[in-house]
Amino acid sequence: MSLGEFEIISRYFGSRPAREDVRVGIGDDAAVLDSRVDKKLVLAMDTIVEGVHFLAGTAASDIGYRALAVNLSDLAAMGAIPSWMSLSLSLPHGDASWLQGFASGLFELADRFDVQLIGGDTVRGPLVVTIQVGGWIEAESWLTRSGAKIGDGVFVSGTLGEAAAGLALLRDRVASGSDAEYLRSRFLRPEPRVSFGRSLRSFASAAMDVSDGLLTDLGKLCSASGCGASIDIDSLPDSPPMRALFDEEQRLQFSLAGGDDYELLFTASTDQVREVMAADRSGVGITQIGVIDEQKGVRCVRKGVPHFFKDTGYDHFMSAKA
Repeated sequence: MSLGEFEIISRYFGSRPAREDVRVGIGDDAAVLDSRVDKKLVLAMDTIVEGVHFLAGTAASDIGYRALAVNLSDLAAMGAIPSWMSLSLSLPHGDASWLQGFASGLFELADRFDVQLIGGDTVRGPLVVTIQVGGWIEAESWLTRSGAKIGDGVFVSGTLGEAAAGLALLRDRVASGSDAEYLRSRFLRPEPRVSFGRSLRSFASAAMDVSDGLLTDLGKLCSASGCGASIDIDSLPDSPPMRALFDEEQRLQFSLAGGDDYELLFTASTDQVREVMAADRSGVGITQIGVIDEQKGVRCVRKGVPHFFKDTGYDHFMSAKA
């Protein structure tokens, strides 16, 4: 059964619990939100496209979850508290079963972080999902990419490369078992590090999330900060599922250039390493992988010697993804 635009909105997105700071939500020409005198508004927007950011045939619930997760990750990298979202949904057909799955995945994550849908648009076209998220942060305490200083350590949360490994498994459809399922879930349902991002505000000099690959994203951070970085490849975190299913060179490829992990990449003074490690209250795992230096660009060291790595990561206009 194919549904019309207004039925889609009312049935799947219209009746949700309201936040106190949302005065007017879905159903009018625009939303009305209460402002906050003691906080600043933080906005982010991401689009995911079938065949580019996820494979054709991906479960609708995973698409809904992932579409919000990648946006929440941007707020996490700024140290913000997410509060609301708007949704632009382009669909080939108004399929009731697909919409039910999409809404269930979207609101599963939204409810965890008390994020309210306040509006958007629904159109007919190729499968494209755009979400804008908004949140709040205390005045002058947000994180950016531009604060890294010479001598700062370079740190990451979690384990890089697991999402890219999961995408490889989804494409090949060969491996089975708990290790393969775990890695697939790391791609399909990334975990936005909102709580950890909040804790970074007290000591991180710069931060961003890892979406396009470690080397690409660290290069962006260094460019914004006017510095360079050296990465110790041997210090990159690894995981049992990665070791079980991929050899060392494959794991290195995924970790340095894979992307889609949505872990947090950040810098901090090496004098604060103890404080950095103490911030891992939720057990996400923190690893120092390098140091900020004066030489422009990002360089890799492997077993104590320079290591050239050609594939730096994803670029929408240079790469093919999913």
